[in-house]
Amino acid sequence: MSGDPEIHEENEGFEARLKAYEGRPAAATGVGRDPVNEPMIRHWCEAMGDTNPAYTGPDAIAPPTMLQAWTMAGLSRRPERTAAYDELLTLLDASGHDAVVATDCEQEYLRPLRPGDEITFDSVIESVSERKTTKLGPGYFVTTRTDIRADGELAGTHRFRILKYTPAHRPKKPPKKPEERRPRPVVNRDNAGFWEGVARHELLIQRCTGCGTLRFPWLPGCNSCGSPDWDTVGASGEGTVYSYVVMHHPPFPAFAPPFAVGLIELAEGVRIVSDVVGVPYDEVRIGMPVRLEFRRYDDELVLPVFQGVTR
Repeated sequence: MSGDPEIHEENEGFEARLKAYEGRPAAATGVGRDPVNEPMIRHWCEAMGDTNPAYTGPDAIAPPTMLQAWTMAGLSRRPERTAAYDELLTLLDASGHDAVVATDCEQEYLRPLRPGDEITFDSVIESVSERKTTKLGPGYFVTTRTDIRADGELAGTHRFRILKYTPAHRPKKPPKKPEERRPRPVVNRDNAGFWEGVARHELLIQRCTGCGTLRFPWLPGCNSCGSPDWDTVGASGEGTVYSYVVMHHPPFPAFAPPFAVGLIELAEGVRIVSDVVGVPYDEVRIGMPVRLEFRRYDDELVLPVFQGVTR
């Protein structure tokens, strides 16, 4: 806070206006787009690698950490968002705190969710902090609390916190220098064989010699049978885009966004994260065929990347 009494009083008046929104609804009662259901539970568990038997079978429950998934509206704006919440954000925008970043969330689980449960929820503006100074810039933390009900019974609570801030003025970074290099991979005793293969332009997949299960990334033991013994098989280089993201921000030295990073499902059945190259980033699609190639970035670094194949 400034030492000027008038500015101090002005700040206090502004914060009092923000505090007046505490306790007001952030979202009127919303209804989950789908009941709790087995396909979403299965997709979640596959994505997270969670094989807990509690999430399968006739008495299955949903993983507790899926709590927020049942309330999401997809890419559309939530129709149940209230005017009060919009007013609060507009007030912060108008005061110069027009940048936003999500900072954290907290969840409390009160009862398991089961397939068939119908989800309803409502949100409240739980708190607006005093003005804080952060590395991003000065601003206010806004916390909303969403109460999630299953068939009318409170099942859990989700608190979500954002920072509305005025970006700090930072000197512009100098243009990228030619000597800026890509980060080096972390090589250790568990994955050294993989990087030795890459240097030879081979993409090696670990294979458990106990049960024959292929695994990637490289691990010291088999997740299926626990055996520490393994050998390798060379990947054919054929694969498809299982999922992907387009990196826009923040910029990193030696990278030129936007570019596509894919989760590539190899023909052998394992998945690897790597760049998708050779096609515009906005033409990358799930299911797109790709082929392995090895790209040299400097005198020391060779990386496996995947060339998009357009039909």
